[in-house]
Amino acid sequence: MNETTRQFIRENLNADVPTLALKKVPVGTDFSLALRQIEARQLLKRKAPSWSANEDLLFPSHLSIEQCSSEAAARYKAKLLQGESFADLTGGLGIDTYFISQGFRQTDYVERQEELCGLARHNFSVLNTEIEVHNETAEDYLNHCEPKDCIFIDPARRDAYGRKTVSIGDCTPDVAELHDLLLQKAQKVMIKLSPMLDISKALEELGNVKEVHVVAVANECKELDFVLERDFRGETRYFCVNLLTGQPELQFTMEEERNCSVRLADRVSGYLYEPNPAVMKAGCYKLLTDCFDVRKLHKNSNLYTSERLIADFPGRVFEIEAWAPFNKKVRQCLLSGVDKASIAVRNFPLSVAELRKSLKISDGDEVYLFATTLKGEQKVLIKTRKTASV
Repeated sequence: MNETTRQFIRENLNADVPTLALKKVPVGTDFSLALRQIEARQLLKRKAPSWSANEDLLFPSHLSIEQCSSEAAARYKAKLLQGESFADLTGGLGIDTYFISQGFRQTDYVERQEELCGLARHNFSVLNTEIEVHNETAEDYLNHCEPKDCIFIDPARRDAYGRKTVSIGDCTPDVAELHDLLLQKAQKVMIKLSPMLDISKALEELGNVKEVHVVAVANECKELDFVLERDFRGETRYFCVNLLTGQPELQFTMEEERNCSVRLADRVSGYLYEPNPAVMKAGCYKLLTDCFDVRKLHKNSNLYTSERLIADFPGRVFEIEAWAPFNKKVRQCLLSGVDKASIAVRNFPLSVAELRKSLKISDGDEVYLFATTLKGEQKVLIKTRKTASV
C-alpha cells in the first residue's frame, strides 16, 4: 500500500463508504483497496479494536470479516488452549489464530482461499509473529500433518448459495465426519459452532466433549466452543461467559441442573433478574436458585427475584418499582403517566407487539416492563427500572 492510499484511508475512516465511492480521489490512490480497508476497519472497530487501529494490517471482503471471531472471544479461547504445537484448520481472517498462537511455541494457519493466505502472511509479519501459513483444505492438511497438541476448527456456516446454515452436517468441513481423524492428530480439539445450534443434539453427534463454552459478548450470544479430548468419557461441563460486562462465569453439568430442586418465589419482591444470553442458551435455570440467593417466579418463566440486591448475578438486574395482576385495570393502576417503556414477555400469552397495542405504550428505555406468570399461574405485569448492574 502506498503512502497516498494510506493517507486517504486515515482521512476517511469514518466516512460513509457508498458516498465516498462516488467522489474523486487524489492521484496515485488505490481506490478499490482504500474503500475495502475503510469498510473493513469500520466493521472491525468494535469487533477487533486492536486490529482495526493497526494501519499496517490489510483486510479482505465483508464476508470474511462478518464470519470472524471478535477479539474478546478470541482472547477468551486463548486462555483455554496452551501447549507446544497448534493448528487452526480454518484460518480465515486470522484473529483466532493470532491470539491462540500466543500460548504455543509453533502454530500453523490453514486456509483454502489463496487471497486470505496472502493477507495472513502479511498480517502475521506485521504483528511480528511466526505463524506458518498453509494454503489447503482442512482435510488435506490433516491427512499429512504431524500430530499437534491442540487443533482449532471453525467450519464455514454458509452453503454454496451463501445461505446461513446451523446444523453440524451442513457446515464445511463436516466436523462430525472428521471427529476421529481430528482426535488422532491432537490430544485436544476445539470446535467453534453457531450459537443457534442445539447443544444437546451436537453432543449426540460429537464424542469426547469435555467442555462446552457458551460465549456471549456484551449481552449477545456469539459462539459455542466445544472442547474435545481424546480419552475423555465423562460428563460434559458447561461454561457460560458474558464478555465485556463484568458478569461472573457460570459453570455446571447437565446432571447437576437435572438433580437440582428449583426454589420458587412466593411473591415478587425487591429486585428482578434476567439471566444473560449465555446462561439462557446453556439451559441453566434451576441451579441459579442454588448458586445465588434468588427465587424463580415460575418453573417456566426464567425470571428471578430477591429481597436484597444480588449484584454478581450473571444477567440483567432491575429494581422493582411495582407490580400488578394483568387485567383491564392494570394500565390505570400501574402505568399512570407511562407512555414509553421497554417491554419483555416471559411465559405470557401475549407477544410484545400485542401487549404494546393493549397498553398503548411505545418503545422507550426509561421504564422496563416484564409481563410474566407467577408460580400460582397468575399473569402479572412488573414495572422496574435499571440498576447499575444492567
